Amino acid sequence: MAREERGGGRDRQPREREESEFVEKLVSINRVAKVVKGGRRFGFAALVVVGDGKGKVGYGSGKAREVPEAIRKATDMAKRSMVRVPLREGRTLHHDIQGHFGAGRVVLRAAPAGTGIIAGGPMRAVFEALGMADVVAKSIGTSNPHNMIKAAFAALGNVVSPRSVATRRGRRVSDILGRREGEAVAKEA
Repeated sequence: MAREERGGGRDRQPREREESEFVEKLVSINRVAKVVKGGRRFGFAALVVVGDGKGKVGYGSGKAREVPEAIRKATDMAKRSMVRVPLREGRTLHHDIQGHFGAGRVVLRAAPAGTGIIAGGPMRAVFEALGMADVVAKSIGTSNPHNMIKAAFAALGNVVSPRSVATRRGRRVSDILGRREGEAVAKEA
């Protein structure tokens, strides 16, 4: 009876629906301390990746005095900054690509079916939220999660589908890819 008075069931339902719509991955939490007259004041910075599992993904960072508030701010920022990434067969990249941000450099490679996500830490969260099933990624340079994610997003921003290249050049997809691969892409669409 105590649960019914608080209305616990009604409050949870919208959150479950919202979580099923987006995949949220917490990448890192950083605790910082500010020394003041009375002692230390702690603050938290969170880095979150959010995706729909169907080709849209975004990242955000948030700072607050408490962890849940920092995560909420980061999640809101990630949802506002979502970008669409074209995927081949809904599971991998169309082509190999490199990206960099600051000292962070990443190499993303398309992979055959069944390979899985071969990527370290922060980049794995990006690919899982994106809904990518097969990819090989290597981080070269810094291991700072902020720079690794920004480098991965810089690379994903440069991925182009054969269809968009064909329309930009005024040609057919089969002219861009070659005869056999072009027919497979045309069947996909």
